[in-house]
Amino acid sequence: MTMRIFLAGASGVVGRWVIPALLAEGHEVVGLARSQDSHDKIGALGAIAVLGDVYDAPALTENIRAAQPDVVMHQLTDLSSGNRAANAKVRTVGTRNLVGAAKVAGVRRMIAQSISWAYAPGAEPATEDTPLDLDGGPDRLGTVEGVANLENSVAQMPEWVVLRYGTLYGPGTWYEPGGLMAQLAQAGKLPANADISSFVYVDDAAAAAVAALSWPSGPVNICDDEPAAGHEWVPVFCAAVGVPEPVRTEGERAGWARGADNSRARKELGWTPSRVSWREEFSEEKFPRP
Repeated sequence: MTMRIFLAGASGVVGRWVIPALLAEGHEVVGLARSQDSHDKIGALGAIAVLGDVYDAPALTENIRAAQPDVVMHQLTDLSSGNRAANAKVRTVGTRNLVGAAKVAGVRRMIAQSISWAYAPGAEPATEDTPLDLDGGPDRLGTVEGVANLENSVAQMPEWVVLRYGTLYGPGTWYEPGGLMAQLAQAGKLPANADISSFVYVDDAAAAAVAALSWPSGPVNICDDEPAAGHEWVPVFCAAVGVPEPVRTEGERAGWARGADNSRARKELGWTPSRVSWREEFSEEKFPRP
């Protein structure tokens, strides 16, 4: 069944992949743009672009009401400056406004981007039943509270799916040649430590968002099959972007840095990542240097 999707975050890293994926399935896409530049980029991808701001709740309500969507999709972040407080604000205030506007407009379903590294400490990769780390330290608590606020707001919708993405990599992310992580690696500031990460390629993240149009309500971990410690993936990443091998950092991992289990997405929902491991892309062949 084709649908009309209102996409917030349409010009973002995931949104730019979601638009063509939705259009390929025959869906209509109305993308929210905060600036004229974003408006033009969204239009160039084939979506209907509308100017608006998630911090302007009355105008946002009119945007969604006018679009008459079947689903509101939330791919909003504010990461360009690396300001975690700004990103937490989008997750808290932006999501609250988006949910309120969707409900006023009579929309039943929302799909929203979250993260898979906000879980409480534990020994194994976290499942969706693992609680969020709301007792974490002050340097982490703001991020986790933003995630909790986002997920609690989205769960007020009659139908909802929260996509707990692993660390995004691929074109347009921090993990590409010349990207932020490559810069940190070049400066010797990307630690090869025991902390475990789960990754997801950006087009797999977009594919999950499209598949979630028909998924039952609830959170879903969207990540590849190989959670890995920094001891494993950081040297491979450094080699791929052409920087010296990092010094191995000893010591125990942070309790929350445990990775995530994608069994629900795979076994219950039928989502399969096209890159089952970060190793497939962190190579000189598939990860060319600038």
